[in-house]
Amino acid sequence: MPISRRAFLGLAALAAGCSAADGRRAELRLATGVTGGIYEQLGDGLARELRQDGLMVRVMKTAASVQNLTMMTDGRADVAFALADSADDAVRVRHQPVSALARVYMNYVHLVVRRGSGIVAVKDLAGRAVSIGLEGSGTAVTATRVLAVADLTEPAEVARLGLDESVKALRDGGIEAFFWSGGVPTPVLTSLEDIELVPLEPLVTVLRRRFGPLYEHGLVPAGVYGSGRPVPTIGTPSYLMCRTTLPDDLAYSITEILFGARDRLQAPSAPGGRLDMRYAIGTGVVPLHPGAARYYRSAYG
Repeated sequence: MPISRRAFLGLAALAAGCSAADGRRAELRLATGVTGGIYEQLGDGLARELRQDGLMVRVMKTAASVQNLTMMTDGRADVAFALADSADDAVRVRHQPVSALARVYMNYVHLVVRRGSGIVAVKDLAGRAVSIGLEGSGTAVTATRVLAVADLTEPAEVARLGLDESVKALRDGGIEAFFWSGGVPTPVLTSLEDIELVPLEPLVTVLRRRFGPLYEHGLVPAGVYGSGRPVPTIGTPSYLMCRTTLPDDLAYSITEILFGARDRLQAPSAPGGRLDMRYAIGTGVVPLHPGAARYYRSAYG
């Protein structure tokens, strides 16, 4: 398919940053997340759509949010996914030069345990081995905050494992619980028959009081992961982010393609999963990229 004029102009501006000696064609570098997570799934789908519009895209698997924000800041990535609390921290505290293209969907914080483990609340993690997610992941940021406000009688024994590693360690008895922040359902978890989620929703008010309105009341629907009833938990939006210096025309085109493909992209099916334009512009203190803002103005008329 021939590349759109807007995307061509954006890539031309992107290519201007590469010297002739590089010998590289301009490509969009898209940072996603860990294997088995929604960021990987959505990122691969978005890359296919962008390529069909004529863009060259390189997908990079990462630890996700914090690493993605760092990669955009130091010029190793152009576009990436990130959790709202990590993005808020990047903009408000670290003053990193990143912007949002869209609030994409609602993430749900999973505290996963073996069925019958006796862990029924966060306070039960006291003294137990728990994975909080990979270093550089948004899961680790959120999990650290959850543990900080949970008022444990003694510290949990913290490990930093990715999603696949956490699943294996839980099965093998190396850990007794793990945190995961992702869409519902998260594909790798749906195949597990002996897990359950610990309710986290009572901590939402405390998290909002300490860290701001980034956390929402979430509900994992009944039937997901074999549960016979809904599980109240913590919701955190996911953003599609970009480096602030991304050319405006390219940011416009990416946002336009994102919305044009929303029925084909396999977004999470839980509440907040479907990409919606009015939902997409609510990115808090994280500024919308001017190119994305121009797309929303044109779409709204």
